[in-house]
Amino acid sequence: MSPASPAPAPAAAPVPDAVGEFDVSFLLQHTAHVLATQMTAALAEIGMSPRAHCVLAHATQCERTQAQLAELSDLDKTTMVVTVDQLERAGLAERVPSASDRRARIIKVTPAGAEVVAAGQEIVDRVHRGVLDALPESERAVFVSALNRLAGGHLAVPADSPEGTQAVRRPRQSRR
Repeated sequence: MSPASPAPAPAAAPVPDAVGEFDVSFLLQHTAHVLATQMTAALAEIGMSPRAHCVLAHATQCERTQAQLAELSDLDKTTMVVTVDQLERAGLAERVPSASDRRARIIKVTPAGAEVVAAGQEIVDRVHRGVLDALPESERAVFVSALNRLAGGHLAVPADSPEGTQAVRRPRQSRR
């Protein structure tokens, strides 16, 4: 078994919160965090981060601007610039002028980048299979369907701030 595929934990009872209801926030945040750490460790096998893989994978699908890729990858502008800079330095992508908007830059995946995306997608698929394989076969489709309904419906859009102008974000922590 590879380090990115830990042995399945024994089935545990749902985690109730202090008032006896199930803490959906904890369950979603905890499982998302653990999945992210597993994905990070697995993609490290090929020297790729989940963020870089996400950007490259979206860029291979069709011609997209840096701003479009940032939105699809749920990255802020600064993080996107840093990510594309890293991909360019590694020879996996390049910024090229858009044919339709000379102010915009398209992120073009290089042949080396396409190879890394293919290898990365195999790893991503393996990690996702591991998650689904931890569930009884009869629950897998229901689980994915429920997540899709939440992600495309009730949990599709972050709540607005009281001013209605920006999504609510965690406050920045002081570096002191």
